[in-house]
Amino acid sequence: MLIDKKFSDVLPLLNQAGHLLEGWQGNQYQKEYLKVFFLVLQVCHYLMAGQVKSVKPCLKQLQQSIQTIMQPTWPSDEEHLYVLVYLVTVMHSMQAGYMDKAQKYTDKALMQIEKLKMVDNSGILVSLQLMLIEHMVMCRLVMGHKSLALAQIANACALCAAHPSLMRTHRPQLHTLIGLYAMSMNCMLAAEQQFNAAINCSTERDLWTFANLNLGIVYLRGKRDSDFAALLDRINPDTLPSHSHSLRAAAYYVLGLQSFFQGRHNEAKRYLRETLKMANAEDSNRLTSCSLVLLGHIFLSLGNSRESMNMVTPAMQLASKIPDVHVQLWASAILKDLYRMCGDQARENESYQMHCNFSQMLLKDHFQSSQMPEHNLIYWTEGDMPALPAPSTSSQQQVIQH
Repeated sequence: MLIDKKFSDVLPLLNQAGHLLEGWQGNQYQKEYLKVFFLVLQVCHYLMAGQVKSVKPCLKQLQQSIQTIMQPTWPSDEEHLYVLVYLVTVMHSMQAGYMDKAQKYTDKALMQIEKLKMVDNSGILVSLQLMLIEHMVMCRLVMGHKSLALAQIANACALCAAHPSLMRTHRPQLHTLIGLYAMSMNCMLAAEQQFNAAINCSTERDLWTFANLNLGIVYLRGKRDSDFAALLDRINPDTLPSHSHSLRAAAYYVLGLQSFFQGRHNEAKRYLRETLKMANAEDSNRLTSCSLVLLGHIFLSLGNSRESMNMVTPAMQLASKIPDVHVQLWASAILKDLYRMCGDQARENESYQMHCNFSQMLLKDHFQSSQMPEHNLIYWTEGDMPALPAPSTSSQQQVIQH
């Protein structure tokens, strides 16, 4: 039922399972395993519904249970469970916008996988490894590390190429990740082709929606209003085919962006406040920071510097915490203008310097990524995957160290 996204049917089943588990009088070790399995399902239920805040109590319980199972006094056991718990923790950290935490748990999980692979290189391990890499790619892109993201996209592609069944199930994800990378490199035509490839081969409703939302942003950035209008039905938050709370909030953000680009500021504010309301309700920090900085930009355009400052300051604080380099770059540019308007030269210089630092870091990384042979993946939309250079141990080491 979770796979079929029948969330309303899942809830009573989970509640019933929880009661049965509480009253179960069997072997204590088996009971703890059943509890972990039950909690994983509960956590997945909330994550799939995009409810980042609601998941916290279950996730905490799950992490406590896994600590119990990992104790040396316990009988030797099924270690795939540890990796699974790390993975759902990474998924939660990613959705909530805690990139450092996501990175920390990914490293732990990948080390555990390498250890397990020596004994048993099973299909489930490779699937878990691939899902961890996919989340890591998105983290790297948010943090402005495109070259590291690209190296990991290549790793994900190599894993899929070595396991044809994974290529069948994960091809839409690969195209989506390459699309996000191409977008961050300002290769908008390639990004459009990648998102379309993902949309055409995806049977997964949330991934399909996510790719359409990003395609919408590509059209907005390219001032392609008629293409965006043709896409509107697929990303309208009121009729969204996805039940995900965070995807619906993101759809309001994309509509806010469209209104902003068309100079309809009041309409843009209305959509963005809806995003903020939804994002705050579920602690979706990244959506909150993006909405705040865009609202700050709108108030600046309207000449309301005080209201702009009220939006951009918390946006900057949140973006630094994530850390989201692109929102920091955007916010520092607005702050520079705001401080100039109120005659605070010291802070204007400070914001200007900050803006320069982020720009230089991103430009340097942009150049590095464009020189990598893996960059050519942005042109792969159909047929077999192009041959890639084998990942060198030093580049893998570099990825782990970062």
